[in-house]
Amino acid sequence: MPEDNGISAKAKLFFEKADEAAANYNFDYAIDLYLEGLRYNPDALQDGHLQLRELALRREAKGGKKPSMMERMKYSRGKTPLEQLLNAEYLMARDPEHLPYIEAMLKATVAGGYNQTAKWIADLLFAAYNASQSPSAHMYMLLKDSYAAIGLWDRALAACQYAAKLRPDDGEIVDEAKRLSAELTVSRGKYDQAGDFRKSIKNREEQEIFQSQQGVIKTKDYRVLAVEAARRAYEQNPESAHSIFGLAGVLADMRTDQTEEEAIKLLEDAYKKRQDFSFKERAGLIRIGQIKRKIREADEAIDANPEDSIAKSKHAGLVGQLNKAEMEHYGLCVKNYPTDLKAKYEYGLRLVYNKRCDEAIPLLQEAQKDPRHKIAAMGKIGLCFFIKGWYADAEDIFTRAIESYEIKDDDIAKELRYNLARSFEEQGKKAEALDIYRKIAQVDFGFKDVSQRVDRLRKEAK
Repeated sequence: MPEDNGISAKAKLFFEKADEAAANYNFDYAIDLYLEGLRYNPDALQDGHLQLRELALRREAKGGKKPSMMERMKYSRGKTPLEQLLNAEYLMARDPEHLPYIEAMLKATVAGGYNQTAKWIADLLFAAYNASQSPSAHMYMLLKDSYAAIGLWDRALAACQYAAKLRPDDGEIVDEAKRLSAELTVSRGKYDQAGDFRKSIKNREEQEIFQSQQGVIKTKDYRVLAVEAARRAYEQNPESAHSIFGLAGVLADMRTDQTEEEAIKLLEDAYKKRQDFSFKERAGLIRIGQIKRKIREADEAIDANPEDSIAKSKHAGLVGQLNKAEMEHYGLCVKNYPTDLKAKYEYGLRLVYNKRCDEAIPLLQEAQKDPRHKIAAMGKIGLCFFIKGWYADAEDIFTRAIESYEIKDDDIAKELRYNLARSFEEQGKKAEALDIYRKIAQVDFGFKDVSQRVDRLRKEAK
C-alpha cells in the first residue's frame, strides 16, 4: 500500500535504533523498537518483520523468556488489523516457534492489506506445516484463504491440495480445489481482460504445462521452495546479516548432510569476514543438531538390529563427536558472552560430564542466579562435590536444592533425593540413606537402582 514519506522516515529511525540495540544484545528493547517502527510502516518486510523474526530466534537461542500469562491475555486482541498484527508479533518475538502467534499475524496482515508481509508469513507457515509431524487440513485451508486473498492462486491451490490429501473424502475441499484451479486459469491466461491474442495463447500453453505439473506440486516438499526463495534473497543482498541467517536457517531445516554443511560454511565464512560471533554461534548449533540427528539414526539402526556391531561403533563415535562439538561450542559462547548465564549453565553441564569439576563449579554457581536454571545448577554443583569426594558439602547442596524445589515427585526431585542418599551412604549415614531410597521407591520403584539399594541396606541393617 502507498506510504507517506514522513511515516517511512519515522519507521526507518526506529528500525535503525532497533538494529543497534540488537547488536548490543538488548533484545527486549530492540523488540519494542522494531514494533514501534512497524506501527508507522506495517508492511516493512526487509527492515522490520524479517529483522524482528531473526532477533526473536537469537533471543530464544539465548534462553529468552516466553510471554507470561498476563502478556498472553493482554496481547491476544486488538481493535484494528494493525493492533492485532503488532500484538501477535509481540508474542511471536518472545516465542518464535509457537505457530498460533504466527497464524494470528497472518490473519492480521491479510485483513490489513499488508500483502508483502502476508506472503512471507504464509510461506513461513507453509514450510512449518509441511515439516510438522501432524499437520491438519484446517492449517492448510487457512493458508489457502490467505493466499487467495492476496491473489496468489498457485500457492492457494497448492495449499488446498495439501488439505485434500489429508481429507480425500471432503467434497467441499475437492470442489474448492477445482474453483481455485479455474481462478488460476483466469489469472494465468488473463481471459477476464482485453489483451493480445498471442499473449493469451502463450499463457494458455503455460497453464497446460502448469496443470501437468500439479502432481509434482502435491508432493514437493515446500522446504525446497523456501530454500530457493532464501537463496534469491541472499544473492540480491549477500552482505545482509538477515539474508545470511535466513538462507542458513532454511538450509539447516532440510536436515541433509549437504544442506547442513552448506549452511555451516556460509555462517563460518561470514564470521571470518565480520568477526561477529553470532554467525559462528549459529554454525555451532547447526553442527550440534546435525550430530544429534545422526545419533538418532544410529539409535534406530540399533533398535532394528541390536546385534549390529557397526551401528554400535558408529553410535559411540558420534557420541564422542557430540561431546567434543558441544564442549567447543559452549566454551566459545562463554568466552564471547561473558554475562550470558545460560551459556555458563550449558558449558558447566558439559564440564561436569567430562569430570572437570573444578572448572564447572564456578560457572554453575554463576548460572544458578538465573531462576530458570537455579535448581538444576545446584544439583550439578552437588554432583561435582560428590565426584570430588566432598560428601558433606554435597549433602548441604542437595538439601538446599530439595528445600528450594517446589515440585516433590518429578524426575528432578527424585534425582536430587537419590544423590542426597548417595552422599549419606558415603558418609556412613545408612539409616538416612535407606529412608530416602524407600520413599523414592514408593513413588517410582524402577528409578535407577533404588530397589537394589533398599534391599542391600536392609540386609546390612539386620
